[in-house]
Amino acid sequence: MAKVLVLYYSMYGHIETMANAVAEGARSVAGTEVTIKRVPELMSEEAARKAGAKLDQAAPVATVDELPGYDAIIFGTPTRFGNMCAQMRNFLDQTGGLWLKGTLIGKVGSVFTSTATQHGGQETTITSFHTTLLHHGMILVGVPYSCQEIMNMSEITGGSPYGASTLAGGDGSRRPSENELKVARFQGSHVAQVAKKQSA
Repeated sequence: MAKVLVLYYSMYGHIETMANAVAEGARSVAGTEVTIKRVPELMSEEAARKAGAKLDQAAPVATVDELPGYDAIIFGTPTRFGNMCAQMRNFLDQTGGLWLKGTLIGKVGSVFTSTATQHGGQETTITSFHTTLLHHGMILVGVPYSCQEIMNMSEITGGSPYGASTLAGGDGSRRPSENELKVARFQGSHVAQVAKKQSA
C-alpha cells in the first residue's frame, strides 16, 4: 500500500479544488491510500476574513512530524510573485530536523499551483519549489506529455510538464477549468503509480 499525502495551502479555494482533483487521481490507482491536509494559516482569522479568504476548508492541518509517514507528497501552493506562498514556505522551513535525519530521502515529491494570470509564475513557482524537495533528497515527478491536456492549444489553460496549475484571474473569479482538473487528476495518478513502484 503506497501512502500519498496531498498537502496544500489555499486562500481563495482554487488550490483546494485542485488538491481534491489531485487526490481523486491518486485514489484511482489500486493499492494507494490518499490523505489530504493543509499547512497552517499565518494570518489571524480577522485578517483572513478581511482578505476574503475561504475559511470553511474541510482538510485538517498537517504537522511536520507526520511527513516521513508517506511514500509521496504532492504539494499545492498559490503563486506569490513567482514563488510559493509564505504559509507553505514557513511550513517547509520547519523541516530542518527531517533534513538532518534524511527521513524524506527517496520519497516522491510533486507540486501544483495557481496563478492570477497566464504568465504569472506557474512554472517558476513549481521549479523553485523543487529546490527544497531536492535538498530533502526527494524524487521529483511532474506531468509527462502522455497527458494530452497539457498540449491543449484550443483554450487558455494551466498545466505544464512541471505540474498541474490553474489560472484564477486577477480578481480570483475564474475557477479551475475541466482541462486543468484533468491535468491535476493525471498528476495524482502518475505520482501514485511512481510511489507504488518505489514503495514496492
